[in-house]
Amino acid sequence: MSIVNAKEIMIEGAKNGYAVGAFNVTDLLQFKAVVEAAIEKKAPVIVQTSVKPSQFLGTQLMVNIYRTLAESAPVPVCLHLDHCTDIEYCKKCSDAGYTNIMIDASKHPFEENIRQTKAVVDYAHSVGNISVEGELGTVGGVEDQIKVAEDEAQLANPEQSVEFVERTGVDIFAPAIGTAHGVYKTKNPKIDFERMATIHKMLNGNGIKTPLVVHGGTGLPDDYIVKLLQAGGAKFNVSTELKHTLIDAKWEYINAHRDEYDPGKLDVFVRDATRKAVMGWMDKLGCNGKA
Repeated sequence: MSIVNAKEIMIEGAKNGYAVGAFNVTDLLQFKAVVEAAIEKKAPVIVQTSVKPSQFLGTQLMVNIYRTLAESAPVPVCLHLDHCTDIEYCKKCSDAGYTNIMIDASKHPFEENIRQTKAVVDYAHSVGNISVEGELGTVGGVEDQIKVAEDEAQLANPEQSVEFVERTGVDIFAPAIGTAHGVYKTKNPKIDFERMATIHKMLNGNGIKTPLVVHGGTGLPDDYIVKLLQAGGAKFNVSTELKHTLIDAKWEYINAHRDEYDPGKLDVFVRDATRKAVMGWMDKLGCNGKA
């Protein structure tokens, strides 16, 4: 059960009140650290690549790394393409061996979002055991988080969410509820927990069919995480924190060992810092021991 799609491990989380951590990586070192953290915590995990790192390393190399690490891991591991706006690249990653695809057509009008999302869903399902994530509404960046959160039109409408899921056949769903990508500029981000809970109830009130995704995990206060878990969040995306960990750990080690030229020791230091960050998230999400 090492190689899985996102939906199958998220359903268990949604049923049992925990979430699966989804961690964006840019290289083999981070990839290895995330999987090792999951093994140590006995937790299911989703490894995510944004489009640019996927293109830089190449889809096949990324999938080969994934299969090499996941096939020997005693925990379920999913490889997810994050926030892809290109239908053809979604298809390419499906063919290559990604097990979850996110087509992000959320910036388009509702009908076009449905059309593009359904196209990817139909293709991915025809290829194999691949789940697809779709998004409705606007997930802001750090600068416009407040504006997005206060603008009703940019948050996911519950009734439209149900229509979106039904018409696209999407497997997992990311509703915009006021979370933001990046590091929050306020200690009290404006998150619409009630909206999240309402959408979860409307979609999954009679049994978990379409688990929900929380974007913008980095920097969320612990009590917000608890509330989002209670509201139905079954996948938490963490990207910015791992980027900061990667760069800050390298900077710390190089500054402390300026006369040392041993990449292996640097790699171990960065790997351990990344593992620590990932395991901290697994503690918060309650997925430890759930593999």
